[in-house]
Amino acid sequence: MTNKVVQNVQVALPTGILCSAAVWIKNGKIERIEEGNSSAPVHIQNEGYEPIDGGGRLLIPGMIDVHIHGASGLDMMDGTQESIQAVSLACAATGCTRFLATSVTSDMDDLLRMIRSVKGAAGQERGARIAGIHLEGPYLNPKRKGMQNEKHLRHPDLEEMTLILNEAGSLVKMVTIAPELPGGMELIALLKERNIVIALAHSDATYEEAKLAFAAGASHVTHCFNGMRPIHHRDPGLVAAAFEEEQVSLQAIVDGVHLHPAIVRLMHRIKGPEGMVLITDALQAMGLGDGTYEFGGHQVAVKDGVARLKDGTLASSTVTMNEALRLTNELGISLEDAVRMAATTPADILGLFEAGRIEAGCEADLVLLDERFQVVWTMIEGEMIHG
Repeated sequence: MTNKVVQNVQVALPTGILCSAAVWIKNGKIERIEEGNSSAPVHIQNEGYEPIDGGGRLLIPGMIDVHIHGASGLDMMDGTQESIQAVSLACAATGCTRFLATSVTSDMDDLLRMIRSVKGAAGQERGARIAGIHLEGPYLNPKRKGMQNEKHLRHPDLEEMTLILNEAGSLVKMVTIAPELPGGMELIALLKERNIVIALAHSDATYEEAKLAFAAGASHVTHCFNGMRPIHHRDPGLVAAAFEEEQVSLQAIVDGVHLHPAIVRLMHRIKGPEGMVLITDALQAMGLGDGTYEFGGHQVAVKDGVARLKDGTLASSTVTMNEALRLTNELGISLEDAVRMAATTPADILGLFEAGRIEAGCEADLVLLDERFQVVWTMIEGEMIHG
């Protein structure tokens, strides 16, 4: 492993943007950050560091996607390591250095096959690192199913979940459920005992039911506003309950389709960057564009970058993490806050305190972006992975 110093970059820190700095990397970790650009290449080489000129561009911590289903024509539910690797590479190419492999509602055989494929790929990634598994379902409410396959939706089953967790080992990091279903509160207790992030969505929970779930240990909302009871002034529902709970964080699909700009700004104003997470929720169309795809047992048509079922229901997204970052910033949210929402906050939610930030002692997971937020290169643990 070669030690490196990335010079002549703007550096995104949680407290603001350093206009000119150098980041020193040793043994795959950030050694120090120097403001200014005084170090000469010869001096750096004499110290055993490879100089990398950032050309005055923006250096951000590697982004972390806690909700992605597929990319490059392949899907996590394919049940193959090749599909997981394709997503890993696509993530790296779009500035994401860690991700949760996310399932959709399916039968047990398909779910266990997906888990085994992730287990086989973990530690052998060719791109972004697998941070774990996010189980989206199968314990979701048919009334708010969205694109989830109703044929496989079912009530929480503790024996079934224990079997799933035993198969996955420590890989399951997040589970999305509808807490109002019979057995929902018991499932929350089981997941909390295992230190798994409990997320709510595809749920018709009332305000009162959501408050009980949050009091019991739920702490996250999957693709907030989508797939849940909407806010009404006499029936505030899950979203209003989440807004009131300081410890509850919210996922946001910022793609110009799933959330109105005013809603994105409202979420940010209420929760701040420490309580809001940018996600892609991408299906296999990410990186390929318009066309017809098979996803979650449905035929999905992607037109002008928007994925829908035949009845018009939104079916995941095609946005990438770098695009979500750009769009969030364009909505008037500061760049440092947008970066925190894409990198630091998801790292904190997953307990990855040496990732998601540019600080001494942290992993050198770094992404260089141009002025259009396109990825110039991606570095993971001090090694160039893309670009």
